[in-house]
Amino acid sequence: MPLPNSLRALRSPQFRRYYIGQTVSMIGTWIQSVAVMWLAYRLSGSTWFTGLIGFLNSAPHLFLAPFAGVLGDRVSRRKLLMTVLSLLALQSTALAVLSGLHIITMPQLAALALFSGICNAFETPTRQSIFVQLLDKREDLPNAIALNSMLMNGTRLIGPSIGGILIAAFGETPCFAINALSYTAVVGALAGLKIVTPRPRRAPSHPLADLADGWRYSMGLLPVRRMLFTLGAVSLSISPYATLMPAIAVKSFGQGADLLGLFIGAVGLGAFIAAMTLAVRPNVRGLGKWIGISCVIAGAGAIGFGFSRSVPLSFVLLMMEGFGMFMVGAACNTILQTLVEEEKRSRVLSYYAMF
Repeated sequence: MPLPNSLRALRSPQFRRYYIGQTVSMIGTWIQSVAVMWLAYRLSGSTWFTGLIGFLNSAPHLFLAPFAGVLGDRVSRRKLLMTVLSLLALQSTALAVLSGLHIITMPQLAALALFSGICNAFETPTRQSIFVQLLDKREDLPNAIALNSMLMNGTRLIGPSIGGILIAAFGETPCFAINALSYTAVVGALAGLKIVTPRPRRAPSHPLADLADGWRYSMGLLPVRRMLFTLGAVSLSISPYATLMPAIAVKSFGQGADLLGLFIGAVGLGAFIAAMTLAVRPNVRGLGKWIGISCVIAGAGAIGFGFSRSVPLSFVLLMMEGFGMFMVGAACNTILQTLVEEEKRSRVLSYYAMF
């Protein structure tokens, strides 16, 4: 039975194999994400420490993603991605062991969060830039990006809900163990792929020269510059809400990890709807208008959630926030990937990954 046009990128066997493995892995990742946030709040009782864990998970993107982009344009993206994912599996294993033995401390959790952030700073731009090498038809790239967004946010709907149930019943340890095992699916899929790394068009230069070249290229193209600045503004103004969710679930609503999982799932549902909207689009025309509209939707959802004390209303507002944020992110990603030259793809997408 042929796949519908909205799933056309999955007609490429290599992309389909990777997509299935990544789906399993991302469910595990979202299960762990809610467990890490809950563990941070349980150990400290502090929104400050919970925010610190979020910062340590994110800050390395700001400093390391551009260097990851340079590396991704120089080496095999498949091998680089497999290496980073294997390191993330070790991080999850360490969390499972320390948590299972009841010896995990706040400094250990912070150190492992920083390690995860460093790995993800290399994983994100590499993952984003490998899609074009997995497709039989380059014109399927916008659909592949939309399907990847659907994957990320569909699993965001499933994973936190499972995580909340597991935490309430068994504690955080099973969440970490499940995530460690889930990496075998995507690493195994990548190991079986045959990807030809394109040869550079020029002789290798110094990494810092490549870094500067990527920055000049990104800032020199007006559409690319606009996409990056828009994404940065949305990320800085709206994304920090996630680190406050454990405290909001406890202090504002008097509930626990199950409500936290529900709230994160609401964001995922909104983002999943955004991804489906993008998947059925035939091309990138009109995405610029969607970015502007989605900024307004995300902002309204975030402001409303800040004042809401109703669980059903908060669920709807978080759906709005998720829809808006991820429509902006996925639309910007699609436009960027359509515009950039192949030999600069990882470097440009590393700036996207910073936000």
